[in-house]
Amino acid sequence: MPFYLQRKYIDLIRQVSSKWVNWDPPIGVQVGAYGTVDKETGDLIVEGNVYDAAFQQELDKHGVGIKMSDFPPQEGPIEDDFVISSRGAKRGDVDKDVDAPGIANASVKGKWLFQRGKRGAILIMHSPRQIFLPPKVVLEPLYKVDKLIDKMLVTNIHVCPAYSMYLSDKSGDNVSLALISQTPIATAGVENASGNGGFTWWVDAPNGILRKASDQTGNFPFTPLYSLRRPIKRNRRFFRDAIRPEPAGDDLWYNDTTPWDPLDEDGEEDPFDPVRVDDLVRHHRLLTTRAFQEIKAIDPFAAVDKAAAEKAAAEKAAAEAAAAAAATAAN
Repeated sequence: MPFYLQRKYIDLIRQVSSKWVNWDPPIGVQVGAYGTVDKETGDLIVEGNVYDAAFQQELDKHGVGIKMSDFPPQEGPIEDDFVISSRGAKRGDVDKDVDAPGIANASVKGKWLFQRGKRGAILIMHSPRQIFLPPKVVLEPLYKVDKLIDKMLVTNIHVCPAYSMYLSDKSGDNVSLALISQTPIATAGVENASGNGGFTWWVDAPNGILRKASDQTGNFPFTPLYSLRRPIKRNRRFFRDAIRPEPAGDDLWYNDTTPWDPLDEDGEEDPFDPVRVDDLVRHHRLLTTRAFQEIKAIDPFAAVDKAAAEKAAAEKAAAEAAAAAAATAAN
């Protein structure tokens, strides 16, 4: 599969979940890993882990009084089946004439319809659990380490015993999926975490790209989804009488944007897509309004000048975007 379609799938799921897809769930992503996101594929390029012994030396060098080994990743409870579908995908019931053994009692099942001319995506995780950095403990000390400047940090992962990923084509296709329980198999000395003999996927997907797997032992070997956060810029200037306090603790890290421009339906960069340009202009105007409200509370006269400058900048950006879009269409 072309890397751009992989990137498109990651982008579609991230738009509705604010999380990143691991395109190879059997190859785990570890909590505490840090690095950068490959612009071409959307994969995380891991450079190290904050739980490594070598990284502890970095902490000691910066005089950060924390031992990461004292604060290992925490595990959350097993959750209900987690289904993420991109915008425009409509979920319905599996056709009544389907006669697959066990489908009536399937853990999760459905039929998803996708728009013609657009790609859609779904991600299904069966009985996932989250593993995450201890909240309100480690992120503030980690913020002080120079090695993490401009790096992305894995703060949370979702692991599961079964998953399915699907990326539609542009034909207005559909996909039907069901996770069917298997008969338990007794094995001496082996405990099945899910309390059954495992699962198997039943799929009816005439088109599109499908990836799926299930573990028959009830373990959690797959990592389809994870969270990335980046440290905010240091030495940021704050208004003396600003309404909002300076960030602290976990708020020193934020959920960053993707490293690529808006994508077309095949996953290639399309920076002058009219719909996305309109979204960016509206977002800029929203930020301008918020900035005006905050500055006005501090200095009404400065607010007037600031608002005028921001309005002019927004109008200029909109005009340039429209001109570029028109030039692209003409070519």
